[in-house]
Amino acid sequence: MKRPEARLLLSAAILFADVVFLGGAWAAAQASASPAAPAAGQNAPAATAAQAPPEKSAQAPAASPTDIAGTWQGTLHIAQANRDLRIENRISKDEKGNLKVLDYSIDQGGMPMPANKASFEGGVFKYSIDAIGGSYEGTMSPDGKKIIGKWTQGPGALELDLDRVTEDAAWPIPEPPKPMAADADPAFEVATIKPNDSGATEMRGLVIRGREFRTNASSLQDLIGFAYSVQAKQVIDGPPWMSSDRYDIEAVPDQPGVPNVEQIRVMMRKMMADRFQLKFHHEQREMSAYVLEVSKGGEKLTPNDSKANLPGLGFGPAPGGITIHVMNARIDDFTGFLQILVLDRPVVNRTGLTGKYNFSCAFAPDDSQFNGHPPRIPTPGSNGAPSPTADAPSAPSLYEALEQQDGLKLTAQKTMVDVIVIDHVDKPSAN
Repeated sequence: MKRPEARLLLSAAILFADVVFLGGAWAAAQASASPAAPAAGQNAPAATAAQAPPEKSAQAPAASPTDIAGTWQGTLHIAQANRDLRIENRISKDEKGNLKVLDYSIDQGGMPMPANKASFEGGVFKYSIDAIGGSYEGTMSPDGKKIIGKWTQGPGALELDLDRVTEDAAWPIPEPPKPMAADADPAFEVATIKPNDSGATEMRGLVIRGREFRTNASSLQDLIGFAYSVQAKQVIDGPPWMSSDRYDIEAVPDQPGVPNVEQIRVMMRKMMADRFQLKFHHEQREMSAYVLEVSKGGEKLTPNDSKANLPGLGFGPAPGGITIHVMNARIDDFTGFLQILVLDRPVVNRTGLTGKYNFSCAFAPDDSQFNGHPPRIPTPGSNGAPSPTADAPSAPSLYEALEQQDGLKLTAQKTMVDVIVIDHVDKPSAN
C-alpha cells in the first residue's frame, strides 16, 4: 500500500528553521542566523539579478596546487528547483595543522556551516557536514586555481566547481536578520487559515523564514502539541476533528525582528485562543512515556555557538533508514520534534544538558513510529527512485542509534506528565 503522505513529509519543511530539499536529500538553512549553510530547494527564496555573482575586482591570489587555504566559491545549478545557489568556502588551518572549512550558502541567509571532517590529500579535497547530511569531493587543478567536484546529499549529487578568489572578490556574506526583542510579547498581526484537503495525515511543515510563519497540513492537535510542548496523547477530551481536520496557515508577527522559539509558541497560543476559541485546563497524570538521558559513556554532541534564534530539525536519507539532522537545537527542541513527528508517546528530557547542539541520528524506523507510516525514502544509489527502508541494508533502531551515535539513552517508562484537557474549541473563524 502506498503511503504518499509519509513521503511528502520528507519533502516539506519541518519545524523552526527553513528546512529544504536538495538533490533528493535534506539540507537546512537557519532562518535567523549570522552567516550561512549549504542548502537548496523548493522553499528557498528565488534568485534575483541583485544576487548574481559580482564581477571580480582583483586577480586570484597566488595559487599553489599543494595549498588549499583561502577563499573558494562556486555555484550550484539546481535544475529541479530552477535556481542557482552561490556557495562560498573559507578554508584555514588550526594550530595543529588540521583543515577547518566554513561553508556559506550566500543566497540562503549566509549562516556558516562548519565541516565535521575535512582533508586535502594528493590534490583531492573532501569535507562533510553531518548536520545536513552533505559532503563535497573535488580535485584541484594543476595551477591551484580551481577545484572540480560534486556536492552530495543522499542519493543525489550536483556539480560544484570552486574558484580560488581574493577577499575583495569574494561574494559578500549577508548580514543576519535582527532578532525580535527578548522581552517582546508578540501576537500574529495577520494570520490566514485555510483548510488543507490534500488527504495528508501528518503535519508537513512548521517554518519560520525571517518574520514569516508557515505551517502546512497541521491539525489543531499538532499546533497545540508544538505551542504547549506536549504529545498528542497529552491532549484529551477534544472533538475528533481536532486531529482529522488539517490546515495551512500563514502569519506575520506584529513586532519587528525574528522571533525565538518561545515567542513563536506565544503567538500560536494567542492565535488558537482567538481563531479556534480554544479553552482548556492542565492536569498531571501518570502516562507511558519515553525518557531521554545521557548514556553512561557521556554525550557525543557538537556544541553550537552561533547566535541564531532558531533551531533546524529535519529528515534525510541514510543507508537502510533515515537520518534526523539537528542544528543549533536545545535538547527540548529535539524531544519536542520526536514526540510530535516520530514517537507515539511523550518524551521527557532528563539529560540535564542546557546548551545548543548540532548532531544527527541515522536509524531504521519501525511501524510504531511516524503514526504507523514510516517514511519511504530513496536509498543511496537509487537515483532518487523511492524505495522502502525495509529493502535497504539494515540500520540500527532509534534507541540503539541514539546511544551509539550521540551518547543519549531513550527508554520507555511510566511517569507523571502534564495533560491538556480541552474545555471548549471551535473550528477556525473566517480569515
